[in-house]
Amino acid sequence: IFLCKRIDSILGLYNFYPIHIYLYVCVCLLIFKSLIGRLVIGQNGILSTPAVSCIIRKIKAAGGIILTASHSPGGPGGEFGVKFEVANGGPAPDIVSDKIYQISKTLEEYAICPDLRVDLSRLGRQEFDLENKFKPFRVEIVDSVDIYLNLLRSIFDFNAIRNLLTGPNQIKIRIDAMNGVMGPYVRRILCDELGAPANSAINCIPLEDFGGQPPDPNLTYATALLEAMRGGEYGFGAAFDADGDRYMILGQNGFFVNASDSLAIIAANLSCIPYFCQMGVRGFGRSMPTSTALDKVAKVMKVPVYETPTGWRYFSNLMDSGRCSLCGEESFGTGSDHLREKDGLWAVLVWLSILAARKQSVEEIVRDHWTKFGRHYYCRFDYEALEPRTAYFIMRDLETLITDKSFSHQQFAVGNNIYSVERTDSFEYIDPVDGTVTKRQGLRIIFSDASRLIFRMSASSHVRATLRIYAESYEKDPSQHNKEPQAVLSPLIAIALKISQIHERTGRKGPTVIT
Repeated sequence: IFLCKRIDSILGLYNFYPIHIYLYVCVCLLIFKSLIGRLVIGQNGILSTPAVSCIIRKIKAAGGIILTASHSPGGPGGEFGVKFEVANGGPAPDIVSDKIYQISKTLEEYAICPDLRVDLSRLGRQEFDLENKFKPFRVEIVDSVDIYLNLLRSIFDFNAIRNLLTGPNQIKIRIDAMNGVMGPYVRRILCDELGAPANSAINCIPLEDFGGQPPDPNLTYATALLEAMRGGEYGFGAAFDADGDRYMILGQNGFFVNASDSLAIIAANLSCIPYFCQMGVRGFGRSMPTSTALDKVAKVMKVPVYETPTGWRYFSNLMDSGRCSLCGEESFGTGSDHLREKDGLWAVLVWLSILAARKQSVEEIVRDHWTKFGRHYYCRFDYEALEPRTAYFIMRDLETLITDKSFSHQQFAVGNNIYSVERTDSFEYIDPVDGTVTKRQGLRIIFSDASRLIFRMSASSHVRATLRIYAESYEKDPSQHNKEPQAVLSPLIAIALKISQIHERTGRKGPTVIT
């Protein structure tokens, strides 16, 4: 409670957030009530999600609490939530979250320390007598970047990246921290450590409302970066979300790399990273809605692919068991077994390493990948801030429709295209490690040409609902790789809109965001 209140107070937001936030934190602390004698907090209350995972693993902490709006709007009128990390540095698995929920229903009181004052700007240990068995109670303020930076040094060839950014054939980069937590990391690692000019980094001052924009690294919200890249001055661009676990990659002239392609390209080029040359590659993981581009790479590399529900906690189990080396989600989250969280800056350093090794532009690398593996045309339609009951009934009726036997092998004619349904399901995941079954993780329609339509409710907010529609179509012929994704996927989108009736039932004329 003390940690939560103090961090909120430095942001000036304490009075705006409901008491259940604090109760959740209280429950998290109660789980470790017999263990806590020391709190480790980032300087000025700032730590990225990957850095928290890194520190937990480094100091062998019992767990960690992250207070964040993630990629959602922040400030008094925005989102605010709690991430609870367990001892492996990854998100709490369902069994832990369920335990927290059960305990929360039995709480009758909790205590705070209103007179406790901690200087979050001063590095080092501060000790307090709280009249319990821990004498003294210790709060340690650590440099927000140091431990994480040291881990990155052990993974990448920093000299190669430094030469890319400062050498005779250097490229100019543009990095947008979107006024979230990543500003100190971008300046310290990319500018100070790797030599990128200071003006390469923009929006690096963490702001409580992220400057009034959602810190979501996509083409809808990272418009300042997109416009800068379209000018042709910069060869590489990237943006991060508020807590640093998501990213977006752009090439010169604004060439966009979708998250699924980025994951597959990283997988195909892991030999450019010293860490994987030393550790090897054991397997890949992707969330079910993520395109199957990764599967094509895995087949060539002869490693397994694990298809999981959306949520990094499912990957953590695979990595802890030694089954998985690289994982990713279509929502711009990618990471490896160096941590148990997705890691935006790690992904950007992978891309810079690939550029340094292959001496090609972002667009050339992507097009070469398509030529070798084929192109997976892919898009996601987000319908945000829906009335929850409306979204629920849309999904319920869809499930009834597509799982009916009469829907199997149905054909849809859209223009000159005919799509034959091969199979449908409500996605269910059986964890290969512990056998845990997770049901109803999205609705899938898979057509005979391997095209896919997926419908999924997002759990990112409990106030309003987000319904997502994903469309994917595979094209092997290189002569067909230069089309606009929206044009290629429009017949599939038309089918999705027809069977879901989402516009008619919500009154919307289109999606909130297209990625």
